[in-house]
Amino acid sequence: MASRREEQQAEIRLKVMRLISQNPEMSTRQVADEVGISNGSAYYVLTALVEKGFVKLGNFKKNPRKGQYAHLLTPKGIREKSLLTHSFIERKREEFETLKAEIKALEEEAGLAGEAIPSPRRDKST
Repeated sequence: MASRREEQQAEIRLKVMRLISQNPEMSTRQVADEVGISNGSAYYVLTALVEKGFVKLGNFKKNPRKGQYAHLLTPKGIREKSLLTHSFIERKREEFETLKAEIKALEEEAGLAGEAIPSPRRDKST
């Protein structure tokens, strides 16, 4: 079983890979803002993905700012993204089942088992 830190790192890698697959021209700063990490962390993650062969850098040919790059997923990167997505879904399903069991136990403890408990809803008139 992976540690919580490893799970968080895998989740960040997945978020970064999903972002750049949708918008390869995102800057490191934009990636950092979207993922909720520091600019340095985003740079580190992108650099690691490039070094592992999951992402390649490409220049914009027609862009007057030749220093700007596109981050493109490689076939190896697409496979890694797929594996990370599968692991993420499995982990979230396990968390969901654990939460359902915890909610059921709390309902039984509070004497609410079997009762229909309305979920908090916002007033539609506002």
